[in-house]
Amino acid sequence: MTGTSYPGKYVGRFAPSPTGPLHAGSLVAALASWLQARAHGGQWLIRMEDVDTPRCIPGVDAIILNQLAACSLHSDGPIWRQSDRSTQYQAALNHLVAQGLAYPCACTRKEIETAQTLPLARHSAAVYPGTCRQGLCGKTARAWRLNVGAVIDTFKLPVPTPWSDALSGQQTQNVAAEVGDFVLLRADGLWAYQLAVVVDDAAQGITHVVRGADLSDNTARQIVLQKALGLATPVYRHTPLVMAADGEKLSKQNGAQALDLSNPLAALNAAALVLGLPAQSGSVASALAHWVQLTRQG
Repeated sequence: MTGTSYPGKYVGRFAPSPTGPLHAGSLVAALASWLQARAHGGQWLIRMEDVDTPRCIPGVDAIILNQLAACSLHSDGPIWRQSDRSTQYQAALNHLVAQGLAYPCACTRKEIETAQTLPLARHSAAVYPGTCRQGLCGKTARAWRLNVGAVIDTFKLPVPTPWSDALSGQQTQNVAAEVGDFVLLRADGLWAYQLAVVVDDAAQGITHVVRGADLSDNTARQIVLQKALGLATPVYRHTPLVMAADGEKLSKQNGAQALDLSNPLAALNAAALVLGLPAQSGSVASALAHWVQLTRQG
């Protein structure tokens, strides 16, 4: 498989999930990705990651676009929606199956958790033990998984998977040991985030991914999947998170309030401070221009 290529061109993106309006943490990621794109003279695209349709709220995608517009953050191209792209995800899965790099899985979440030999860390998902890798043993398939070991062996990939974060430097993760064979098509028939994001980043020609640090853990498995599909790997940069009063990441799940955009510059100033940029007075346009200049300087 191949994706769109932009030789020498910076193409970034902001990819929110329309499960609720943007909050303060979302704006940090949006501003960071926009600034990097503008500082490099590149494109900035918006993609709605609405693949998890039961969690998405009708009309929220329009609210998010209006919130971004209030902050003068506009996409340089059409808005993509993952809910429109099932055909492309199916083609990617078919390719992996044909190459012997994906297999059906009959395991329930409870069965996977029961099979763990070590206690799970807080907020950590269970490592898939490979139960169905050699066959379903008469059980009914529920999901499809990437055979991580087969990808590593086929393409002679290094273990652990190395990657360089533009902010945090060199990183590694042993995907087979720390994640296991991860899901591509879920038991409920929905496409998994990992497959959708890899396929869409390649199709949109994304060269640089700027996103919150909470998504850093996804990077190594996305690189493995990119290798399996013959797709280019973007440059990754993971930005600081906005924390809630309880010390957890500010998120829609823990009741983060929607952005107050009665004063867009105030909201942007708060996001800029998280990114280590100075607050500005005057207009939104002048503030953004100044931050672009500072971002360009390094």
